[in-house]
Amino acid sequence: MKPKVAFICVHNSCRSQMAEALGKMFGSEVFEAYSAGTETKPQINQDAVRIIKDLYKVDMNETHTSKLIDDIPDADIVIKMGCNVVCPIMAHRHEEDWGLEDPTGKSDEEFIKVAKTIEEKIVDLKKRIENNEIDLSGEIGF
Repeated sequence: MKPKVAFICVHNSCRSQMAEALGKMFGSEVFEAYSAGTETKPQINQDAVRIIKDLYKVDMNETHTSKLIDDIPDADIVIKMGCNVVCPIMAHRHEEDWGLEDPTGKSDEEFIKVAKTIEEKIVDLKKRIENNEIDLSGEIGF
């Protein structure tokens, strides 16, 4: 059974959505990718949608919606995107904070930089899961 990875931030509208899309693209043979937040937005950040479509040919408007933490399965791995406020809390076996700046309201270059950083981190996460470098034993807890 593949571990479930949840990319979380407060609004689940930009970085976490990008990470879910790229997680499915680059890591789906090793883990299941989800994203969620403690609040939702009526739609995903359209700059993020455009950049991911331009760079990776994935239309997040067709495949993603803003979701609450309660809307996704329990996760083995929780990745906090870098909330700069109190990040959401979710049960897990392993947790990381990727500390990514929110590109909302910034230039395309900032969105591209964040997308490429997420891609690199997902490829690394996939490798660490494959090499059993992340301890996923034990019960899911906080």
